[in-house]
Amino acid sequence: MNHESLHCGNTAPSTACRICDGGVAHRRVDVSDRTYFQCRRCEGTFVASEDLPTSDVERSQYELHENDASDPNYRRFVGRLVAPLIERLAAGAEGLDYGCGEGPAGAAMLIEAGFNVTLYDPFFVPDEAALERDYDFVFCCETAEHFHDPGREVDKMERLLRRGGILAIMTGLEYPQVNFATWHYRRDPTHVTFYRPVTMERIAQDRGWEVDFPGKNTILFRKQY
Repeated sequence: MNHESLHCGNTAPSTACRICDGGVAHRRVDVSDRTYFQCRRCEGTFVASEDLPTSDVERSQYELHENDASDPNYRRFVGRLVAPLIERLAAGAEGLDYGCGEGPAGAAMLIEAGFNVTLYDPFFVPDEAALERDYDFVFCCETAEHFHDPGREVDKMERLLRRGGILAIMTGLEYPQVNFATWHYRRDPTHVTFYRPVTMERIAQDRGWEVDFPGKNTILFRKQY
């Protein structure tokens, strides 16, 4: 791996990676408004613990979102993840919308397509019983960037999946052409974890999963066992 591409100074403080298993993350020096660490192993980036938003800040920010499940534009956006997921699901598959928010368009579209979907959101649908069973798929749309402890969250979603189950994620990926310092996606105060395509590949490799990128910012993992 070319460590120069990670923009990490040799004297920067380091911390254990919160995304992958065993990685060491160093402070990024290409941005200064918050402290960010980037892992040399998975190339993922996350905000320092002291800069993570409080739950009150998160809720107030989420309540500003205008995600209407009946809005055709929003449904078209979410459909970028729904469509490739549906292509891979068996009839009657059961799933969980993990981090559904107030306007679960993805769940609505999947239900309309004949699938059974349970909702869970720590702020808006805090149904802990939903986390005590397993599913054929977990739908995680525009949620992974909010994870304070992404490795733990992925482990949790893995436990929710049956063998052969699919974890469908949509999140803004840090592609090579992205200038992290000016990237609009990181300016949301609740966006605290950022992934590159290789980060997703590492997540899959660490767990023995298959991974596919059906489109921009969309990732489909398949649990093998």
